[in-house]
Amino acid sequence: MNTDTPESATPHRGDGRREAAVETIQREMTAFARRARSAAARMHPELSLVSFTLLGHLEEHPGCRARDLAAHYALDKSTVSRQVAALERAGLVGRRADPADHRVQVLELTSAGAAALDQAAEIRTAMFRERLADWAGEDLDRFAAYLLRYNERGGCGEH
Repeated sequence: MNTDTPESATPHRGDGRREAAVETIQREMTAFARRARSAAARMHPELSLVSFTLLGHLEEHPGCRARDLAAHYALDKSTVSRQVAALERAGLVGRRADPADHRVQVLELTSAGAAALDQAAEIRTAMFRERLADWAGEDLDRFAAYLLRYNERGGCGEH
């Protein structure tokens, strides 16, 4: 065994503590996702968490196509098409011709879409502040670092 590396950092087959920790992480991440979906529904009852995710992407990458969204999030094109149509009906997303190729439609946030994202960000930030209010600064720093480390590797199914 390598004495320079903590045992918990070295994967071992059959390590019951490690397996239990991974199971707890999976269960708690699932609970987190459920709360996120519920919070999204409270922020804008007509929009799903996927819709908010797509809005956020359009804010960061204006002028992308629906197929770009589908590829980026590994979603079926029909799923993205339905989500984008709902966002358009809600007045949160608009289409325009791509300046490089007028046959192609690109998507962008409307002012209402930007306002919905801003409002959602304020609500989400308030919820996190409340939930983490009694955490020590060092715990917050560690938690943030662990989340960054986890997300650098991509999510489930991403490489």
